[in-house]
Amino acid sequence: MVARAEVKIGGFGGQGVILSGIIIGKAASLYDNTHATLIQAFGPEARGSACSAGVVLSEEYIGYPYIMEPKYQVIMSQEAYTKFVPELADDGVLMYEQDLVKLDDTMKPGIKAVGIPATRIAEELGGARQA
Repeated sequence: MVARAEVKIGGFGGQGVILSGIIIGKAASLYDNTHATLIQAFGPEARGSACSAGVVLSEEYIGYPYIMEPKYQVIMSQEAYTKFVPELADDGVLMYEQDLVKLDDTMKPGIKAVGIPATRIAEELGGARQA
C-alpha cells in the first residue's frame, strides 16, 4: 500500500457507484489494515442522475478526505467520463464501461485505459444492476 491512494468512481444512479466505493473502503480496512474515507455525491433522483464516489486509502490517519488527483478511476457513463477524466493523474489508470463510454482526445497521453463490458457481463449473470 502506498502512503495515500485515491480512487474516483463515476456513473449514474443505479449502477452501484456508491456501493463500489463502500466496498473498496471496507475491503482495504478489513484486509489491508488501511484507513479509508468515502465522499459521495449524487443528484436528487434515486436513479439515472449523475453520481460519484471518492475513496481515499492511506496507511496513516486521513486528515483530508477529499480526492485531489486520483490515480485510479472507474467510469461507468459518458457524462462521468467528460466530467472526471481531466482530474485523473498523468500516470493514472482508467477502467471504463466500454459499451457506454467512448474515449476521446481529452484524455492525457500517459493514462492507461482498460475497457470492461461490465453491464454486458452483469446482464449475463442475471441483472445490469450488478455492473
